[in-house]
Amino acid sequence: MKPADIFLAVLVAVIWGLGFVASRLALDELPPTLMTTLRFAIAAVPCLFVRKPDVSWPLLIAISATLFLGQFLAQAFGIAHGVPVGLASVIVQSQALFTVAFAVVAFGEVPTRAQIIGIGIAAVGLLMICGTVGYDFSVGAFAVLMISPVVFAIGNLLLRRARDVPMFDLFAWLCLASAVPLSALTLMTDGAQPAWHALLNMSPTGVASILAIGAVSTSIAYWLWGRLLRDHTAAQVVPFALLVPFVGAAASSIAFGERFGPLRLAGMITVVCGIAIMLLSKRPPAVPAAA
Repeated sequence: MKPADIFLAVLVAVIWGLGFVASRLALDELPPTLMTTLRFAIAAVPCLFVRKPDVSWPLLIAISATLFLGQFLAQAFGIAHGVPVGLASVIVQSQALFTVAFAVVAFGEVPTRAQIIGIGIAAVGLLMICGTVGYDFSVGAFAVLMISPVVFAIGNLLLRRARDVPMFDLFAWLCLASAVPLSALTLMTDGAQPAWHALLNMSPTGVASILAIGAVSTSIAYWLWGRLLRDHTAAQVVPFALLVPFVGAAASSIAFGERFGPLRLAGMITVVCGIAIMLLSKRPPAVPAAA
């Protein structure tokens, strides 16, 4: 990778890590459904200028419902109900574990020995984190947050079917496909009057946070990530995502004074190590078919 591309990959990881902090700030003023709706409504603005990519509506909606709507709504609910931001950033990255596991079922992809070891190590880390649940946040909040990496992984596999389309256009329309049902959900769960009242009473910090989440963390960062994946192999790009939980945890520690007990910290490090083994392991070269 060129130095400029390495810089972009690191920049995206930093943006996503800081995005967890921005989400927490926005959730201090907005309910989870409204915050997530605004996130995608802002990120969907480019749909006014770009045409829908050549992807069927059923596939577009399926990718949007998992990769975006399900992932980020579960994140918002988990963080809003007390899951620490740094811990949330680690749990979400466990999507790598579920992606490899689901690929075995969906595509018959046999993981390498190193990937199996990585899955085992990451699973042990998640169990260690589970041992700390119930002290500063509820089991229910943790269960809802665990939905995020699971649907994230499903979205990753569905995204494979959207080939040869402009990434920026695709992500913009995925955001639109998430914003529409989320708007209806917000009206049903929060009510029009309370939602409007929350919007009118947002502080400058809240407004800046939601703009950063929608325009930068969702629209720009995903576009840059898509470009990197288009120009380079996944093995070159995806490992940079390992920086996300470190940035998220460090930023949360600075912004909110978040601290981790020995068991939780050990679990978080174990999860990241397991993910690193999975992402950095090399697949054996495919055996060419006989003539």
